[in-house]
This record gives sequence, C-alpha cells and structure tokens, in this order.
Amino acid sequence: MQETINSTVRASTLPETVVPDQWPTALAPMQDVTNLPYMRVVARRGSPDYYFTEYFRVHGTSRLDPRILRSITENPDGRPVFAQLIGENLADLRRTVRDLREYPIAGIDLNMGCPAPRVYKKNVGGGLLRDPKAVDDILGILREESPSLFTVKMRIGFDDDRHFDTLLGLLAKHNVDLLSLHVRTVRGGYRSEPSYVHARHAVDRLPCPVLLNGNIYSAKVAHEEVIKSGAHGVMIGRAAIRNPWIFRQIRQMQADEKVFQPVLEDVYVYVAELYEEFSSSNVPEAKQVARMKKFLNFVGLAVDTEGSFLHQMRRCRTKDELFSTCSEFMREEGRGVTPFHDQVPPA
Repeated sequence: MQETINSTVRASTLPETVVPDQWPTALAPMQDVTNLPYMRVVARRGSPDYYFTEYFRVHGTSRLDPRILRSITENPDGRPVFAQLIGENLADLRRTVRDLREYPIAGIDLNMGCPAPRVYKKNVGGGLLRDPKAVDDILGILREESPSLFTVKMRIGFDDDRHFDTLLGLLAKHNVDLLSLHVRTVRGGYRSEPSYVHARHAVDRLPCPVLLNGNIYSAKVAHEEVIKSGAHGVMIGRAAIRNPWIFRQIRQMQADEKVFQPVLEDVYVYVAELYEEFSSSNVPEAKQVARMKKFLNFVGLAVDTEGSFLHQMRRCRTKDELFSTCSEFMREEGRGVTPFHDQVPPA
C-alpha cells in the first residue's frame, strides 16, 4: 500500500518542475474556502500537488453538492482532487461513495478532524475521535467501497490523545492509503500549541504516508517540521489563505532556488482576484464584502502588523470602501513594493 500511494500521489501528482524525491504539498480542505474559485486563484500562484474538497455532508437525505462537485469536474490545473466526506451513517456513506465513483476523483477522504462545535456535537468530524468503535465501522465501509485511494484527515484526539494509538491501529487495520494529521486536539482548535511529536509517532506506527498539518505557516516551517517528523509532506490550510504563494515557495526552497517574496502590490492583486472569482449576480454586494472580510482577517497582520488595516477593513460596508482601504495599505505612497510579511502566523 505504501508503494501505491507513493506512485499515485507522490510521483504522478508532482509538477514537471519538481524532481521525484521532493516531498509533496496539499491544500487542506476548508469549508466555504477551498472551492473552485479559490482553487483557481491559488493555481495562478503555484498549485499544491493535490487538493481536498470541502466536505460533502452525508446523511439520510443528502445528495452530492453540485457546488463542491465543480471543484472536481472543473479542476483548474489538472492536479488530483480528493473528495472529502463528513458523516457517520454507514448506509449513507456507502451510497455517497458509490455516487462519487462517477466523477474523476483521486480518492475518498474521511473528515475526522473538524473542530466546529456545530459539527462535533453531531458526532461527526472531530466528534468521531471519541468513539473508536464507530471509527472502526466507518473505516471498514469506506475501505470496502473506495475503488481507488482512501485517505483520512484527523486530529490527535478530542480532549486529549487517549485514543490516538487505538486510532492509528484502526487506520493500519483498514489499509488507509494516506493520513493527513492535524497535530492538535479538537478542543484545541487552532489556538493551542501544535504537538509535532504526534506526527513522528504516526510516521513510526503507520505503513502509509503521513501529511503534516497544523500551524505550518511558512515554507521555512514546512521544511523544518517535515524533516523533524519524517512526514511524507505537508497539508496547508489557513496559511495558504494568507499567503497563496506558499506552495510555490516550498517548491523553490526544495529546488534550492531563489524563493519568491511577494510585495504588497501582489497582495492587492490577489484580493482583487478573490473578489472577482467569488462574485455573482445572485450575491448582494454586502454579502460579497462580508465574505471577503473573512479572507482578509487571515491576511491582515501580514499587511500591517500594527492592526490598523484590520481595524479599518472590518468597518467597510461596500466594495468601494473595501478596495479604498486595501489600496491605502497596499498601494499608496509606494507601499506596493513593500515586502509582504509572509512569515507571520495566521491569526
């Protein structure tokens, strides 16, 4: 199985400019973020080696979300896309996987890490980590039904790591092809200290590759922690919202090339492209501005470490106000050539 994932994911998904012995990168699945418009914007700045979709909600009346399907069928750059599922009912999971077989997916990914209370309170996502028996049953069904690769994204535990070894044993039992491990607990959210030692433990215990996830906020950190943990590669989420060039930077660092350093004018263009990609005649301007604020909350301190940009941006109500503020901080008075603080961890 190790050979399968190495040949299918590590080699064939790498771009031509990357030599085979360099480790891969993945864009983490983030709900309401990693959809087709966002993939397009990232692809223009240097694609990851593979993508994971937002999660398909699986329940008694669920159907495949056509908006998420577009990120599979209209893939902007030909990189493999894994379809992520979130749910617990075995019959519904089986049905959903069979429906997904009709689409050009690289494999099925199970979400066992979402830390949102509205999710884990339903005993799905990160909530599953409290119930190894349920995990055992779910992994069995998904392994049986997945005709290609079957992967899992999870955290090290719910409140603590009491079930971590048991869960790793279940992943091995069901021949999971790849684990993406966020090295925090569910309760730890995104604020607690990452425990990279758990990634090292998973690498040592599992026959399959492990992608390191959690607080990988720069290309430098990615290299340091992959080497320390022995992980197969990295999965990056929120840091890619702040710095969509991070996959390009990692690739350049691996090749011992000069690493691209974005300036504030690059950030302004990125924000403008995000706005246009997510725009729709069916979306009111106020709602579109509110969506952009969610992205800019990640970008803000990397533009202005004192927080003035965030303060002004959060008070904008219209597109004109938003881009006037962005222009003030990213373009005026020669600021466009100012280096972007891409080493700042996401807020």
